[in-house]
Amino acid sequence: MFSGIKKRLADFFTLTTPAVWVLLALSLGAAAIVLPRPSGQKDGMKLWLFSKLHQQVYIPVAQKWNHEQPTTKTEIETLLINGAALERRLLSGFMSGTPVADLVETERSIAAKTFTGPLDDIGFVDITERLRAEGMMDAINEPSFAPWTSRGRIFGIPHDVHPVLLVYRSDIIEAAGIDLTKVETWAEFFEALRPLMVDKDGDGRPDCYPLNFWATQNQLLEQFILQADGTLFDPNGRPDLNSERNAFVLATLATWCGGPGRVVVDAAEFTAPGNTLKLRGTVLASLMPDWLGGIWKTDLPDLSGKLKLMPLPAWEKGGRRTSVIGGTMLGIPKTTENFEAAWAFAKRLYFDREMHANFFARTTIIPPVKASWSDPVFSAPDPYFSGQVSGQLFIAQAGNIPARTSSPYNDLAVARLGDVLIALTDRVNRDQIADPALLLPEARERLAEAQSRVKKLIERNVFLRDDGTSPPAPVPSAPDAARAP
Repeated sequence: MFSGIKKRLADFFTLTTPAVWVLLALSLGAAAIVLPRPSGQKDGMKLWLFSKLHQQVYIPVAQKWNHEQPTTKTEIETLLINGAALERRLLSGFMSGTPVADLVETERSIAAKTFTGPLDDIGFVDITERLRAEGMMDAINEPSFAPWTSRGRIFGIPHDVHPVLLVYRSDIIEAAGIDLTKVETWAEFFEALRPLMVDKDGDGRPDCYPLNFWATQNQLLEQFILQADGTLFDPNGRPDLNSERNAFVLATLATWCGGPGRVVVDAAEFTAPGNTLKLRGTVLASLMPDWLGGIWKTDLPDLSGKLKLMPLPAWEKGGRRTSVIGGTMLGIPKTTENFEAAWAFAKRLYFDREMHANFFARTTIIPPVKASWSDPVFSAPDPYFSGQVSGQLFIAQAGNIPARTSSPYNDLAVARLGDVLIALTDRVNRDQIADPALLLPEARERLAEAQSRVKKLIERNVFLRDDGTSPPAPVPSAPDAARAP
């Protein structure tokens, strides 16, 4: 027996090269180092989030929570994960049924992708009844639930509101004797600022334009569509792009972007050229969701004291004076082993008045929890906006924000509307059209085509086919602990 083993070892040594022995030695050495080590994984609950700023604000809340816990199993650890990586890990975990974090904070486009299948297969716990039982539906700004609601069920606690105001160069506009406080509509806004569209340098173009917008800026396009009560999807999730309202809005926007009536300039956010145009005063006004106010304070500090805020001009007198864009939620995956602890921490984090005040002071983002709006920080003069009370200006529009869809196809639908707008703008420039009514026939035709394209893509999803809803199914089952007592 032993002679046979010796022979095999001898044959192995004879056939094996020195390089193999080196690799084998390295492997054994690495195993000796790694195996005795603990995994580094902590007991307790995990919170995945994608924003470093959010993590910095949350850490004091988490530390206080952990200090109060009788066991490490209910302590919370915040894990910062790149947005793309968080999306991959979350969706792969939901699709495979493997555990993910106990709580996940995610933004709108990622959350919408988790709502693609039947309700029972959504990876987040349905918290609709728990919200109602604990009075949280009344405590939170009602329109803020929309992006986290799919087929009438709510799967996340809203983090924010994101109302949109108009920010304008008050130093330039008021020096010209123009009073924008009397402006109610977009038509009145452009008429008021048209005297400033002069060509002083002789290059054949105005030295400044009233508004930051361009046919390629889909994020701004979505804000205009929502403000005007345009349509993307109906309540059942069916695409609704080819509405008469959309045709009117796109035709009007095209005449803003080109032709003899052009009144906008491309000063895109998060770009050096866009920031330069703002600093120079080439663009006089921009749409500003609350979160963008905090970014401008960091990226454009030289504009401090030169800006003011006002409600958006309406499309018609008496119309909506705000819009909305973006959004973040906190959800609890069904794989959590301790729903009650996760739910308790979620409420502590998202209903913490001190955290809300701190977050607004750093970001200009207002919370959706109405009780926090009375904190003094939201009524303090804001030097960046010429001493205006920016917090209350945003809060005044919180209840007026339009409903956002939770459809995973939202970005696709907006992109198709963007295609239509670009085509209409090309027509405006080619034929020098100033009257939007002349564009309506083409707008309707192109919107019908866009509607067909989006509908065909959605119909590939058997759960969202035909009537836009999943096959009949009971209300999604949640863990017993997740049901209201």
